[in-house]
Amino acid sequence: MADLLLWLYLINSILLIIHEIDSAYWKEWELFELPGEITGFLVLHFPILFFILWGLILIARHSSWGWVFSLLLCFGGLFAFSIHTWFLRKGRTEFNKPVSKIILATLLIISVIQIIVTIILMV
Repeated sequence: MADLLLWLYLINSILLIIHEIDSAYWKEWELFELPGEITGFLVLHFPILFFILWGLILIARHSSWGWVFSLLLCFGGLFAFSIHTWFLRKGRTEFNKPVSKIILATLLIISVIQIIVTIILMV
């Protein structure tokens, strides 16, 4: 089960990183009104990507802190899906291409599965 969590975490990490690449295409800093435009967006992503990758190391080392990072990553995936679905329903055009929607839907599915596996390992 620990190996399954490692692979789910890796897949979810890749999906979130791809989503963030897609976010740059859609100028997400404008959607969320973040200061600094692309520079602020990129600076913000250094710690985000650092913690995502640190979590992968913790999962690989079977650290109990890896479970915490796993849950945080899942909540990040659920948040990305939820907020962008909400924006789309409000009529925003960002993330409206099929590939963007596929990334978000896959994030939802993998995040839910990963939460279940993480909780099973924690118990």
